[in-house]
Amino acid sequence: MIVKMRIGNIYIKFAFIIIGAIQLSSCYNKEKSEQNIFHYNEFNGISSLDPAFAKSQSTMWAAHQFYNTLVEIDDSLHIIPSLAKSWDISTDRTIFTFHLRNDVFFHDDVAFKNGKGRKLTAFDVEYSLSRIIDQETASPGSWIFNRKVDSIQPFKAIDDSTFQLKLLRPYLPMLGIISMQYCSIIPKEAVEKYGINFRRHPVGTGPFYFVAWEEGQALVMKKNPTYFEKDKEGIRLPYLDGVNVSFYDSKATEFLLFRQKQLDFINDIEASFKDEILTKQGLLRKDWEDKIVLQTNPYLNIEYLGILVDTTNELLKNSPMRYKKIRQAINYGFDRRKMVLYLRNSLGTPAESGFVPMGLPSFDTVQVKGYHYDPAKSKELLSAAGFPDGKGLPVIKLLTIAIYADMANFIAGQLEESGIRVQVEVMQKALLLTMTSSSTAAFFRGSWIADYPDAENYLSVFYSKNPAPPNYTRYKSAAFDAAFEKAIAEDNDSIRYKLYQQADQIMMNDAPVVPLWYDKVVRLTQRNVIGFKPNAVNLLELRYTKFND
Repeated sequence: MIVKMRIGNIYIKFAFIIIGAIQLSSCYNKEKSEQNIFHYNEFNGISSLDPAFAKSQSTMWAAHQFYNTLVEIDDSLHIIPSLAKSWDISTDRTIFTFHLRNDVFFHDDVAFKNGKGRKLTAFDVEYSLSRIIDQETASPGSWIFNRKVDSIQPFKAIDDSTFQLKLLRPYLPMLGIISMQYCSIIPKEAVEKYGINFRRHPVGTGPFYFVAWEEGQALVMKKNPTYFEKDKEGIRLPYLDGVNVSFYDSKATEFLLFRQKQLDFINDIEASFKDEILTKQGLLRKDWEDKIVLQTNPYLNIEYLGILVDTTNELLKNSPMRYKKIRQAINYGFDRRKMVLYLRNSLGTPAESGFVPMGLPSFDTVQVKGYHYDPAKSKELLSAAGFPDGKGLPVIKLLTIAIYADMANFIAGQLEESGIRVQVEVMQKALLLTMTSSSTAAFFRGSWIADYPDAENYLSVFYSKNPAPPNYTRYKSAAFDAAFEKAIAEDNDSIRYKLYQQADQIMMNDAPVVPLWYDKVVRLTQRNVIGFKPNAVNLLELRYTKFND
């Protein structure tokens, strides 16, 4: 049935589908009678619980609850121990030796003898990382080790508690790479037991263990009673008894459930609710202040428009986007500041520097100059490219997904004033991802979230030797590649940052992208949720979360 409800000044129409109660487990309870169960909704769904396929935020969030990595990133973006208690780097910087904790056990599961989870060893690390680059696994994360690790024996267990990673050449960001959810440690027994169904039956060492997953409806996990981490008082983590994830694909439904306190937090705020909840300065309005908590935090994510620049591609044969001056004209042709103020309620910073976002130590608005709103400059570049006032310039198609349609239309409206006509085409996210990966999208909306806190992660998007992903624009520049390659081999931070800035500036001058804004983590939480802190990579961190009774 169609129900019409009023939330503040917002009218929302949505369909309630009446479904028979699904008894996934005794802990799944929509009324939240169990006060120590954390509830959240995954709007985008989850495609797999196998960490080798943790390419989306939704999968990363789930993987972080079930698994651990050798190292992890703390709140200050430092690499800290996790499964590895310490590590050594050889003098030639090509061999990393990790010393593992001896108190880590896999979750109890029928994959193990007598159903009892066994102790984690270095051989599990060797197996897990080798599986990522195994062609039979077909992991979308295999690129993280491409041309970086030794081609003969990159991963080796020296003994039960010592693991060695060998590089082809010095590569300083490697510690950040192995903090990624792709590099979660799994047991071979579980993969062999469940085969292709391992994607829906995770077995790890993380703070929560798997209970049940009814795809598209609910994911249930319970507290791991033998989890190895403790807080400063010696209390074993996590504090929560469990986590329940729902999969409503309507932001209206999600927000309604949050207001009814059926969800403990929501990530980001749907555009139609922003003005109801937030001022243009990004603060809670008075009538919401005593009801919910707004959390914001710098987010290592950049929102951008990507432009295919591979001139050998048929798409560019008659496309004006093959001209650098046209790409630069687009960059100058719209007001990022106004866009962030009115469409984002100031939740973000206009991207007027490079592709590397705020929050990273190499970010520098003086050293890397991007683009700002300058319609006169935009028109000047159009004329220089042979299209005065846009005469003779074909209509350019911009591909985006529904939640960014307002942003795309805003940009299109302003570009038209300079003579650049843009047609906005909205499509499903899966189709857009397929098109960008196969180089069949000439102009598209994209975002890049840091996998680890190093500018290399962003600049690798433009390294010519990388495929798509991550090089969706198929950008190729010998000057960029030279600066990038020098940077990743440099162990002096100051010199490395300058090389990063140099590479970023080279790419920005060529304009294969149109940076939009440097993002912020934006969360709404219930007032009784404590210990739930946002972080710069927007990872869902629940180990220290609890409820204030």
